Amino acid sequence: MSLVDGLRSGQGGGVWSAAVDLLLGGDCAGCGAPGVTLCDGCRGLLGRVTPFRAWPDPPPAGLAPPTAAAPYGDEVRRLVIAHKENARYPLARPLGVALAAAVQAVLGEQQGVWLVPVPSAGATVRQRGHDPLSRITRAAARALRRQGINARLAPALRLVRRPDDQAGLSAERRTANLDGAFRLRSRWAEPLTDQPIIVVDDVITTGSTLAEACRAVETRGIPVLGCAVIAATARRLPSGS
Repeated sequence: MSLVDGLRSGQGGGVWSAAVDLLLGGDCAGCGAPGVTLCDGCRGLLGRVTPFRAWPDPPPAGLAPPTAAAPYGDEVRRLVIAHKENARYPLARPLGVALAAAVQAVLGEQQGVWLVPVPSAGATVRQRGHDPLSRITRAAARALRRQGINARLAPALRLVRRPDDQAGLSAERRTANLDGAFRLRSRWAEPLTDQPIIVVDDVITTGSTLAEACRAVETRGIPVLGCAVIAATARRLPSGS
């Protein structure tokens, strides 16, 4: 890792990251304000989310109740993409805080949970140079533990068949494209049995990816409590459900 990459990794915390961005000429990944990876306004946006039930229409079969922290638009969309595609690592923590809010809404009064992220293809992880969802999920688990919730990451799913590109596919074709794509790792079957399980992802659109992830867990007789995401696409805005 280069010195610049090491500095941008955010290991020194928010103040240090801000100082580094000023030195390196960074800007806010959400709104473009100069000087910081995440300005106070965009950080506040993620910190003041109001989770909502985010059922797709129509909902795919097998999808556990999905909850989103925010609509997928404007600053939130840019933040998710900047972290995922541009490796703006310091964004993992505030995005994790938003995901933690969605998880907490799913949990209710329960004080323990396993977070199971949707897996990415190995080639995609290598191309990006990191696993964005795993990084965000770890940050979410830390945020939940700071609130007294025993949250743990369970990388329990693996990709056994790489689907075609989902872009432009209808909801029905997305479901067919993902059929059988994920499988539960055998070593996780026992630890997850009789435990609260929440499947997590960054964004929900048609829900087909999350539904397939739920199916892979539940075929081993392990019920999924719900799904949690950072954001839901515009057509999944709160509808009072």
